[in-house]
Amino acid sequence: QVQLVESGGGLVQPGGSLRLSCAASGFTFSTYYMSWVRQAPGKGLEWVSSINSDGTKIYYPNSVKGRFTISRDNAKNTLYLQMSSLKSEDTAVYYCVNRYYGLGSVIEREDYWGQGTQVTVSS
Repeated sequence: QVQLVESGGGLVQPGGSLRLSCAASGFTFSTYYMSWVRQAPGKGLEWVSSINSDGTKIYYPNSVKGRFTISRDNAKNTLYLQMSSLKSEDTAVYYCVNRYYGLGSVIEREDYWGQGTQVTVSS
């Protein structure tokens, strides 16, 4: 069964940095697109980034472009999200998903998703 376990979240000051990790199992990680999505309290799921199987195609929305970096280590079945210059509006629960999402994607939570990791940006 698919398992996705996010970690690395926490409290950080505006302008700070944080690195999220996602440990994946139960599927052939190296053949899948992977994405990060997030959900702020009272808001819908928002696409954050996507990366193809070998890391040669990477996408971000304008809201995080230039600040976030998605990467993966297929040997470790791990997805990463390096976040810099964090803003209060980045506060959300962050999830990793073994799906491709992009601009215009309709994102609905599924049962196999992990619990996510909380990122709070505050002074």
